[in-house]
Formats: sequence, C-alpha cells, structure tokens
Amino acid sequence: MGKGSNGNLISAVEKFRLQRPSDSAMKNLISWEEVAKHNTKNDCWIVVNNIVYNMSNFRKKHPGGSKILEFYAGQDATEVFNAFHKDFDRVAKYSKTYQIGLIDPSGSLNDRSDQEKEKAQKELEIREDFRKIQQIALEKGYFKPSYTFFFLHSIQIVFFYLMGFYIQIKYGGDWIPTLCALACSVMAQAQASWTQHDHGHSSLLWNPKHNRYIHMFFMGTIKGASADWWAFMHNLHHAKPNVIDKDPDCRLEPMFVVGDTNPRRRAEQNVKENAKNPYPYTIQQFLFPIGAFLLFPAFFQITTFRHIFRKKKYIDLVSMAPMYMLYFGCGYYAFGSIWKSLAYFFASRLLESAWFTWVSQCNHIVMDVHDDVDYESWFHLQLRATCNIEQSWFNDWFTGHLNFQIEHHLFPTMPRHNLYKIQPYVQSMCKKHNIKYVNKQLGEAFYDILTSLKKSGQLWQEAYDELKMSL
Repeated sequence: MGKGSNGNLISAVEKFRLQRPSDSAMKNLISWEEVAKHNTKNDCWIVVNNIVYNMSNFRKKHPGGSKILEFYAGQDATEVFNAFHKDFDRVAKYSKTYQIGLIDPSGSLNDRSDQEKEKAQKELEIREDFRKIQQIALEKGYFKPSYTFFFLHSIQIVFFYLMGFYIQIKYGGDWIPTLCALACSVMAQAQASWTQHDHGHSSLLWNPKHNRYIHMFFMGTIKGASADWWAFMHNLHHAKPNVIDKDPDCRLEPMFVVGDTNPRRRAEQNVKENAKNPYPYTIQQFLFPIGAFLLFPAFFQITTFRHIFRKKKYIDLVSMAPMYMLYFGCGYYAFGSIWKSLAYFFASRLLESAWFTWVSQCNHIVMDVHDDVDYESWFHLQLRATCNIEQSWFNDWFTGHLNFQIEHHLFPTMPRHNLYKIQPYVQSMCKKHNIKYVNKQLGEAFYDILTSLKKSGQLWQEAYDELKMSL
C-alpha cells in the first residue's frame, strides 16, 4: 500500500493498474479480435489492464501453473489477475518483458451485435462497481488477517490430531478408545481441510512463499496430501468455476453429470459411441452419498501421489511422510496388526471425505454449469457458480467459513474471518445489477445436491432417448 500525490490511499492493485507500459507496447495498438485469435497453449495472449501480454513462452514458468493462463488465452484476465495476486511489485518487475501492445480503444465492441454490445457494456459497469468494492475492502482492512484467529484454529487442529494418537498409544485398540481416537482424527482432518485452504490462498501472510510453507504443513504433515497438487487443481477451479471443460470440480464423468448442458453432451457421446447399456445417470442422486465417502480414499489418495511423481514434487512427499508414519506407527502399536491399522486409516479417510464432499459440493454443483463466456465479469462469473449457507457459529466452524462461498470466490485471498464483513456490499451490488444472490440453510443446501443430480440425470435420460429415436 502507498499514498498518492493527493494523499489518498492507493492499493497495490491500483498502482499496478496505473503503471506505464513498456515503450514498445505503447507503440502497438491491438484489437480484441486479434487477441481472441491467440487462444491456445502454444499461442497464448492475455490482457491485463488493457495491456496485451504474450504468455506463450512464460506459461510453463508461471508459479500458478500454465493451465490458468491457457484458460484465459485470448481473453481479458484483469480481474482474475487482481484476485489471485498479492505481490504486485514483483509482478511489475518482470511483466514488461512480455508486453506486446495495448488494446485499441476504438474497436473494442464494433464487430458485435447490438445485443452483445449491450451485454458487454453491462459487464463493464459491473466490473467498475466491483472495483469500488475491492477498494472499500482494502481501505477497511478486510484483507488483514487476525493472527489470533489462525493461531487458535491451528491449535485446535494440532490438539485433536495428537489426541487421536495419544488415545491409541495410551488405551490400545479396544472399541471405545478406537472410536474416540477416530473422532479426534476425523475432526482434525476435516478442520485441517479448511485451514490448508486458507494458506493455499495466501490468506495469512503477505508473502505467498511463506504461506506455502504453512500450507505444506497442514496439507502434507496433517492431511498426507500434496500441497502443490491441491494448489494446481484449486486454482483452476477458482479461475473458471463451473465452466465446462475448465473447472476440474465439475468434470465428474463418468460417474456424475451436472447442470443442464453436460447431460445432453454426455448423451450425445453415448449415442455416438453406440453404447448398448450406457451408465444410467438417473441413479446418480443415490450414488452421491456413497461417492462422498470414497472421494478421499479412492480418488484423492491416488491422484495426489500421481501428481507428485509426474511433476517431481518430491518435497511434498517429504512433508507427507510424518502423517503416514504416525497413522501406521501408532495404529500398529494399538492394534498389533497392519491390516487393522490400514482399516483405521481408511475409516478416518472415509469419514473426513464425506464431511468435505457434502460441504464443498453444496456450493457449486447445484448452480449454473455453463460454457465459457469471454467477456463475462469476474463478479458475474462467480455469482453464477456459487451460493452461500446461512451464518451461524456452527455453520462457520463446520464449513470452515465456506458458507460465505460467494464472498470467498470474489475475494479468494481475504481471510475467512472477514468474509461476513464484505457480504453487505456484495448483496447491495447484486441488488443494483439484478443478479441473484443465493443463500440457504445448511440442510437445504445438502438436499439440493440430490435434487440437482436427479434433475441432471433426468435431462440425460430424455436427451439419450430422443437421440436414439432419431437414428
């Protein structure tokens, strides 16, 4: 943060926005139509603050991964850039190397229809209003963390984590001690899911590198998973939430289809492949409660190790080792059997998986799942894809403040204990622009997962039957 010549507080975002482009970029005006042509991973142009960047050679060096840059290839990435970054001074130091021109202000909407022009103009107004809310959040200090909050929450996790192992060592492997140890383990693991999420978004410390060390502790040492794998997958989700073929969290085939568009496309694929007995998506609402238990032990357990060895992130493997040593070491001490230790480990994984899956999915898969729109505002994109759960002390604790999912998606680096403070501004902006703000009770949100899956399954069946009859 710094002060401008008029004495007003100017955020790091604003300073970066107002920086002077390189001399070569100043001489080259580029139309949006030209930018849109460069939309592949090997020919990747993005626009930030009306400056065109050629990211083709940089994308593999990008700390957030190459996929995010590819997602915004040929598009305006200003808002996602501002939402994800904190170290703007460092970015400004190196960014001019990749500047190739400025957006031509004379032809931004000329080739679009009147309807497209009207919609694009509306999105520009939304972007400007959202920028004002961002400035309010900065001026009111909503991005400043409470170290007391994060310390106490971390103490809670470590306490329950170690208590579970202590009970095993102290009282052995009888049923009652085992169930008590299991309860402590699941509580620690579930709450660590929310805390590692905080540090993965750099919500605590200003330097992202320092946040990564803490992230590795909670994700690796406590949860036994790769911090780099989580960051890679989760950043993709935040960059394009509920966008088909981009958000990994809505690519749930072959087990589930979500939204209104995916079911028909899946049906078209089934018919094209001439599948005689395609998987019946009409039963997916009944399978979700089972799948919720299996997400961690079946899917995450495999993909996290695959990511480590494919990307050679061996430091993550080192951070994960203490978790497995404690689980299987203390388990063997208590049970005297490697098989019982393995059963205890997977019981913990099954229960924390169910907790995490119901919470994480109730905010998204019930919302609009859609194709990409290149000129959609960050605000509109996030509101289409997310919904909230009513605030209460239990909901805050149980969901790790992801009951404020809308605000979190709009401000991913904002510490979660401040999300409720920005909520009234977001609601006011939604009202101004006639954008639906969805807020539910916890039970209603869980139930909506099942009704949403039932609806999508029925859409698949109708599309499949229709296409088969037309052959």
